[in-house]
Amino acid sequence: MIEQIQGFNNNRILMLIKESIHACSLDLKGAVVLTEAATGAYVVTPIIAALAGAEQVFAITKSSRYGSFEKAVNYTMQIAEYAKVSNKINIQKYKKRKIIEQADIITNSGFIRPIDTKMVSWMKPTAVIPLMYEVWEFREKDIDIKACNERKIPVAGTNERHPAVNLFSFLGAMVIKLLVEAEISINNSRILLLCDNDFMPYIVYSLESKGAMVITKRNWSQKDIIDPMDAIIIALKPKDGFVLNNKCLRDIVYKNPGVLIFQFWGDVNRKLLLELGATVFPLKPAKKGHMGILPSAIGPQPIIQLQCGGLKVGELLWKSIKSGLTLEKSYKYLEKTGYGKRLTHNSNMTRMY
Repeated sequence: MIEQIQGFNNNRILMLIKESIHACSLDLKGAVVLTEAATGAYVVTPIIAALAGAEQVFAITKSSRYGSFEKAVNYTMQIAEYAKVSNKINIQKYKKRKIIEQADIITNSGFIRPIDTKMVSWMKPTAVIPLMYEVWEFREKDIDIKACNERKIPVAGTNERHPAVNLFSFLGAMVIKLLVEAEISINNSRILLLCDNDFMPYIVYSLESKGAMVITKRNWSQKDIIDPMDAIIIALKPKDGFVLNNKCLRDIVYKNPGVLIFQFWGDVNRKLLLELGATVFPLKPAKKGHMGILPSAIGPQPIIQLQCGGLKVGELLWKSIKSGLTLEKSYKYLEKTGYGKRLTHNSNMTRMY
């Protein structure tokens, strides 16, 4: 008996995958894809690749805090069999040389990382690496970029705001889930949003459409005077330390006694906030620099669209390189389509998910 995944109905998953493949015009015919077999919403990646026509999909998995090796295999093959693509998916425990040498598209996924010097040296000259997220989220420990540059292996990120991917449209639902779980009813609630990035309009629209009274600020100043809030949402771009200093936190809590503070994005001094009598959600802190809630928390659809977008980046680069285009022209073609962007040394790198 395979455990039911929340939000996962085989028929619904298959429908969402096919809709997203169609929206992205994803066509992997003839490609050998190396990706991961995961649990939860990320189980869909090898299924998407196979349904998009990939000749062969190698999926690496192992036991982790998210689930056992056996669980990942069962989840993946359950859906693969329902989608009638199980014959295309080959699940492995290890990143073997003979697998890497065959791969055309190698996704920068959890169980594939790190993509190190040795792994890059095994890749065929026409192999490509889609980051599977935006370039500014890149972590240097994930991929040996120097080795990729030396071998002219293209590495590119997904435009998560492309209409066919549209990941930012789910930000509001993610915030609302956090608020509702903390018993903030949203309607007629007074909410302060501290946000210094492109998340702001998506979050504000969702909250206001549910009847919230939203005040936005790009940061907190001790000169700020506002009426007490029901909730304060922190959605500030992470940096080396905390996104708000201790003086700001003391001032916020002093002016909003007993306030509920939501750490949507950006690290804060939770210990100090708790000492000051504030409550911080989610109750379990996220990894440093990561979001307090993942897109997968609201269901599989955001992840399906994100993974389709990442594989589309891989498709476009692979077909360009295979056709004989130079690396530079391949990058330009990708960027012209709007689906992705090359990874450069100037990318402002902050991991989000």
